[in-house]
Amino acid sequence: MRLRSDVRVTPTTNLCSKKLNAEDAEAPLFPARDRGDYLDTSNVDRITAAIIGSAMKVHSKLGPGLLESAYRACLAYELRKSGLSVECEVPLPIVYDAVEIDVGYRLDMLVESIVVTELKTVRRVFQVHRAQLLSHLRLGGYPVGLLINFHVVRLKHGITRVVNGFGPQ
Repeated sequence: MRLRSDVRVTPTTNLCSKKLNAEDAEAPLFPARDRGDYLDTSNVDRITAAIIGSAMKVHSKLGPGLLESAYRACLAYELRKSGLSVECEVPLPIVYDAVEIDVGYRLDMLVESIVVTELKTVRRVFQVHRAQLLSHLRLGGYPVGLLINFHVVRLKHGITRVVNGFGPQ
């Protein structure tokens, strides 16, 4: 990962939460506008395509075998360079009987406030991983999510797109 010469990466540097300066970012893929505009299918598709492209770039540079946190930080960095807003480790409370209960669920990444991105570094993605992502989509009312497993030789075999067709429940 190439950073500006005045940016030092140390074990305590958290690239996932780092705000980029204007000179750090490339031309934005998505100009600033009301987030409600993003809910149409073409915008969601462009955002997921940008996430997949950035994930492939990270995977091609780092390869498989690292910890999930390393991929998360690098992917967040790449997405922010593209002009996308990224939140990491987003709390996801459960609403039960009209009461919000924080039980410790976290979204790995939330991109542009609508696409949930769950990262894995496992030998095999099981159905329970897909179910977890779908549960997160339903609990948060998000339209689409990506499950990306970086522990594969070719990343295209580690990407699953999940669509929430039911809304919050």
